[in-house]
Amino acid sequence: MLQEFNQLMDYIETHLTEEISGKDISTIVGLSDYHFRRMFSYMAGMSLNEYIKNRRLSVANVELINGAKVTDLAYKYGYQSIEGFSRAFREWSGFLPSEVTKNKIQKSFPKFTFYIDIRGGTSMEFKIEKKAKFTIVGVSKRVPIQFEGVNNAILELAQSITQQQRDEMHQLADLYPHQVLNVSYDFDEGFLEEKGFLTHMIGFATTKENPFDDLEQITIEESLWAIFPNQGPFPATFQETTAKIYSEWLPSSDYEVIDIPGISFTQHNSPSENKYSEIWLPVKKKVSNKIG
Repeated sequence: MLQEFNQLMDYIETHLTEEISGKDISTIVGLSDYHFRRMFSYMAGMSLNEYIKNRRLSVANVELINGAKVTDLAYKYGYQSIEGFSRAFREWSGFLPSEVTKNKIQKSFPKFTFYIDIRGGTSMEFKIEKKAKFTIVGVSKRVPIQFEGVNNAILELAQSITQQQRDEMHQLADLYPHQVLNVSYDFDEGFLEEKGFLTHMIGFATTKENPFDDLEQITIEESLWAIFPNQGPFPATFQETTAKIYSEWLPSSDYEVIDIPGISFTQHNSPSENKYSEIWLPVKKKVSNKIG
């Protein structure tokens, strides 16, 4: 996978003045645009869009020093106006393009190269399990995307569940873990900058038909799942495990993520400093991806 990531970095370098589409990204890295962007964010510490913007401005910095006109660079790198380019350049470098041209000030942002950094010391528990097709029944809503801390919109969704709905969900629940699941899907673009919304469902796993009008349902297709148990202070341990999955486990594993909603659950009947959670990631075995 690291080879494909580096191929994408090379591709970006040769297409900095063009729009880089999600289809281009998927073709090169062999993952959906969504899953690659999520993995990139955890590995690189910034979004892919931010990386591309920084690379464009870094190259533009060199061109300014070599005498290029601000007008030409603004349109070359996809800005709709000179003002927009100048504002972005100043936010990135701390200087206006005119100051760079006059004083030959240079700031660089090198191209990324991905490699395996073997540090050791921390093991990661997981298991690969095949699950047959099943249904999740519950309630859902569009909620703002939020990576850290308590998402108040999800909390409000949980608090909106009526006793009748709880009873109905418990009647249908016949699959592990026999408790509340959290399912997130249908992310808006820009989710890695914590912009936009996603659909969040709170519900139970079942093989039964749903006869209740006040419950929604989604179907989860048969798949392999990488399951990561974690226990400790919540939500910090849960969020740290998620980051390690994408930044460490996936790049070095024999698996890749597929486009099925991710699932998690937390046992809330234990102290907040020692809660047990599981993160379920839908995966498949990697297939060698040759780029012509």
